[in-house]
Amino acid sequence: MIDWDVAVSTGVRLVRPGPQVDLADARQAVAQLRELSVTAQGHVREFTGMEPLEPAGPAVVVDRPGWIKANVDGFRVVLEPILDRLGGERMNEGGAAQLTTAVGSRVTGVQLGAVLSYLAGRVLGQYELFLPPDPDGRAPTGRLTLVAPNIVHTERELDVDPRDFRLWVCLHEETHRMQFTSSPWLRDYVQQQMQEMLLASNIDAGDLLNRLRSAGEAVADAIRGGDGNLIEVFQSEEQSEIMDRITAVMSLAEGHGDYVMDAVGPEVVPTVAEIRRRFQRRREGANRVDKVIRQLLGIDLKMKQYEEGAAFVRSVVSQVGMADFNRVWESPETLPTIKEIRNPDSWIARVVRPAALQQEFGESPAGPPPGGGSADGPSQG
Repeated sequence: MIDWDVAVSTGVRLVRPGPQVDLADARQAVAQLRELSVTAQGHVREFTGMEPLEPAGPAVVVDRPGWIKANVDGFRVVLEPILDRLGGERMNEGGAAQLTTAVGSRVTGVQLGAVLSYLAGRVLGQYELFLPPDPDGRAPTGRLTLVAPNIVHTERELDVDPRDFRLWVCLHEETHRMQFTSSPWLRDYVQQQMQEMLLASNIDAGDLLNRLRSAGEAVADAIRGGDGNLIEVFQSEEQSEIMDRITAVMSLAEGHGDYVMDAVGPEVVPTVAEIRRRFQRRREGANRVDKVIRQLLGIDLKMKQYEEGAAFVRSVVSQVGMADFNRVWESPETLPTIKEIRNPDSWIARVVRPAALQQEFGESPAGPPPGGGSADGPSQG
């Protein structure tokens, strides 16, 4: 259903080249990013009180084509088993159906490659959750990746101290690595939600036509300056419920990363306040075409959700401290729902206060109710 080779070749062909950097400066940037990624590990561990359960070496530093290839590999790990399952029925439908599937897979590969080529020029780094399995079983289950050309381009554009900016980025991405390496259930939870989202995507021809019509309206609305985006257009009601769970956990993860990268302090990143101010101003000052693309892909919507996630973290930590905030990483039942992200007091009342009462009266914590900790909480099924 997706031609992965076409996705890679399309993305690599369309992606813009990075900034002009002489060889010595490029080597210095790569070496420093690797060094700072290790430095950031200690700062994140000390500040958050979280402990990784697997070894973490230096970050992998890549260029834009390397980022595209890595992301296609990640998509394959998550999506290919489900796509094979969904597409298996078509194998017995005859030559015409198989030809349609083959053509459609190439078209989908081109679409995926085009989206990745756009993102490859903007992503500074990421923690890759889903890697092809290691035959020897020795490699870590995830990988921290930094996109050197984008980091260099951004620090030049912002006119900020390169070392401070590089460490600032590493603090954010190392926080993501800490989240997933200290909470062994979290990776499987995210993968499960993504796969459930895909399995809920079956729609009939009439519904598809309606959604395509709505997609056209969303594009027109975005160009006019409205709020239309393509993410919500193609979601069924069931998918919207799953997307709420995905949005909640990703808002938490990204908000936590933003909180840590700014809160570690000027002792570590002396110019952190100036970097954040200029970075935010740059984000808000994108050109009109870029704003339309970001909106259609749902990127601006996600940025808003990540701001909500950071506000959630700040509120909870200020009220109950870092140790009790870290209860979010204990299980799917202690994750905040999307409603709790927007109302941190409700998460504290559901997760932190009951645990404190049980401890005060010498009771062992009770297990969560079936399906999660609240009526709209996440579940594993």
